[in-house]
Amino acid sequence: MSNTVSMLKPVASNPAIKPELTDALVASVNKKTAAAILLLQNASTELKAITFANSFGAEDMVLTDIILKNQLAIEIFSLDTGRLPVETYDLIAETEKHYNTKLNVYFPKADTVEFYVKKHGINAFYESITLRKDCCHMRKVEPLQRALKGKNAWVTGMRAAQAATRVSLPVREFDAANQLEKFNPLSDWTEQEVWAYINLHQVPYNALHDQFYPSIGCAPCTRAIAIGEDVRAGRWWWEDPTNKECGLHVKK
Repeated sequence: MSNTVSMLKPVASNPAIKPELTDALVASVNKKTAAAILLLQNASTELKAITFANSFGAEDMVLTDIILKNQLAIEIFSLDTGRLPVETYDLIAETEKHYNTKLNVYFPKADTVEFYVKKHGINAFYESITLRKDCCHMRKVEPLQRALKGKNAWVTGMRAAQAATRVSLPVREFDAANQLEKFNPLSDWTEQEVWAYINLHQVPYNALHDQFYPSIGCAPCTRAIAIGEDVRAGRWWWEDPTNKECGLHVKK
C-alpha cells in the first residue's frame, strides 16, 4: 500500500468551507448552538468531572469555541499520536494562542510504539486491518483511556452524517467500553452548519480543510477527497467504509 497522501491536485479553494450565510442557515446554526450550550451546561452540572476530546477537526474546533467562550466547566484534551500532520500541530499552537489557554495533550507509550515498529515496521498499518487497528489502539485508544480515567463523562465532535458507522448517533449515550456517559452535541449538525459557525465566529481551523480534507487524522492514514465523495472517504481509504473507525468510538 502506497502512503502517498493524495493523487488529487486541487486548483481552487474548497467551496464547502465557505457556505453562503443565508438567513435560514444562520438561524439554524444559532438554534443548534444554543441547544449545544444548554446540553453541555447541564452535563457539566450533573456530572462534574467531564472532558472533551479535541482532535482539531472542524467539528472539534466548533466545540472548543463553544466551551471556552461560554466558560463551561469542561476540560479539553487532545491525543498526539506522534504521526499527526504538521498543519494539526500548527493548529494546536494557534488554538492555545487564540483562546489564551493550555490544552492537555496525551501521548502513546514510547515502549509500545518502539516494540510495534521493531516487530512490524514503521508503516505496517497498511498491511492489514489487524495491524492498522493495533496501531490505532496504541496511539489513540490507550492514551484515551488514560485521559478518561477518573472522569464521569466525555464530549465528542462526532456527527451522524459523517459515516455509515455513525448514522444512529444519539446526543447522549452510555459508553460501555469506557464505562461513562458520552455526549455528542453536534450529532444532528450538517457539514454546512459546522462551517457556517466557523465563519460566523472566526474560529481557527486546520489548513488541510482548504485542500479538500474534510476529516483529518494521522498523516499516513488521511488523504484529500474528490468533490462528491463521503466526508470520511479519505480516512483509511483502503478499507471497507462500513468498518472504518479507529477504536475510540466502537461500541461493545
